[in-house]
This record gives sequence, structure tokens and C-alpha cells, in this order.
Amino acid sequence: MDVHEGSPRVALVTGAARGIGKGIALRLAADGLDVAVNDIETNSGQLKEVATEIEAMGRRSATVVADVSDPDAVQTMVDRVATDLGRLNVMVANAGVADVQPLLDTEPEDFDRLMSINLRGVYLCYRAAAKQMIEQGGGGKIIGAASIVAYRPFPLLAAYSASKWAVRGLTQAAAMEWAQYDITVNAYCPGIVGTAMWDHIDEKLAENEGLNKGAAIKKYSELIHLGRVSVPEDVAGFVSYLASRDSDYMTGQSVMIDGGIQFS
Repeated sequence: MDVHEGSPRVALVTGAARGIGKGIALRLAADGLDVAVNDIETNSGQLKEVATEIEAMGRRSATVVADVSDPDAVQTMVDRVATDLGRLNVMVANAGVADVQPLLDTEPEDFDRLMSINLRGVYLCYRAAAKQMIEQGGGGKIIGAASIVAYRPFPLLAAYSASKWAVRGLTQAAAMEWAQYDITVNAYCPGIVGTAMWDHIDEKLAENEGLNKGAAIKKYSELIHLGRVSVPEDVAGFVSYLASRDSDYMTGQSVMIDGGIQFS
């Protein structure tokens, strides 16, 4: 039993200044959770706006500017959320970046930078959150950002695809190890989402394929059986389930929420 039963649960969402992360943070607040939000310094203005929206919904919030690839920064972030909001019940390791280029042109430093955020960042957030949840007792929900490319890579997204495949494996192993503490670990796998990241992917894919901007995302969107590009709220709705007690018997899963592009 949660030692704080009856009090609002507390979530931390990384990469929450915009896009999917913002959508998740606002949905969890609407679900009745107090929500701390994180992003990098460059996005701090947008991050504060998200926190203001959360507080306008009657929930508590906190903003934590931190680079998720930095172990000390991640530990400080988790410690601060637990201190300021009283505990940590839900960790959403959402922060990520994309790098769109041919594998032959991907330099080692490009590969390492992407992995430092998409994989190392998720690992650091998982680990710090699990330690906090074990210390406070009562279990918890740890949720990571994967992608449909964790099941089938896209061309020109080799490093990105590799990072998301690795998140799947990390999620499964963490779920096995932390089940004894009543901590569930799952991941969500978005498809094509109308966000700044996909604007960047579209631009680079179009450039490589000799298409006009917007044409690449239109081409790949034709793969979506439900007939439309996703919006952050589609993903946030599924994360809401993963963060809720309705998913208490689900762990180690990486689930596609892509409108029907990829089937496992």
C-alpha cells in the first residue's frame, strides 16, 4: 500500500516543454496527479508555461531544468521533486532527440550524442526513479519513450532506431528486476506525431529523397490505417493508462500507439 494513500500522486515528466511530453504532463494533471516537468535550459520559458497550465488546473507543479544525460543532474532532479512535492509515484522518461541522416554519414560523435539522451537518459531516469520509489515504499510506475522504430527501423534513422530498440530491452530487464518492489516498467511507442521532432524528420527525409517539405510526412502518413497523423493527446491517453492503477498487472511491455502502421 502507498504510504501516502489518499494524497495526490506525483509524476515527473522529462522533455515536457512541448510536444508529446507537454501532452503527457497536462493529461496526468487532468487525471489528478501533481506533475513536475523537466526540460533543458533552451526550453525553460516554454517549460514554465506548462507548469502554469498545470497549476491552473488546480494541481501542484515544479519545473526542473536538467540534462537527462547527466547522472548528477538526473539525481538532483529526482531528489528535488521528491522534496518539493513529497514523493515520486510516476516517472515518465520522455526526453529524446532525432538525428536524420544516412548511416554512412553518421559520425561517432553524432551517434554518441543521440544515445546519451535517448538511451542513457532513459536509463538514468529509470534508475534514479526506482531508487526513490524503493526508498519511499508503495511501488510506482516507470514509463519510457520508445517508438515504432523499436520494432521496425526507418531508413535514415538508424541511430535513433537503435536507441529505441535498446529502450525496449532496458524496459523489459528493469521490469524483471523491480517487480519485487511493486514497480511496473513499460514503454510507449508512438508513430508519426504532429510535433517539432517530426517536422525535423520530415524536412530531412524530404531533403534526402528530393521532395518538398511536407511531402515526406505525407508519404509515410499513407501507411497509417486510421488515416491521420497522431497528435500528442493520442499518446498521452495511453500514458495515462500506464500511469494509472488500471495497469497494475502490466509490466515489461513496449506498446505501439501509431494508428496502425506497424503490427507486432
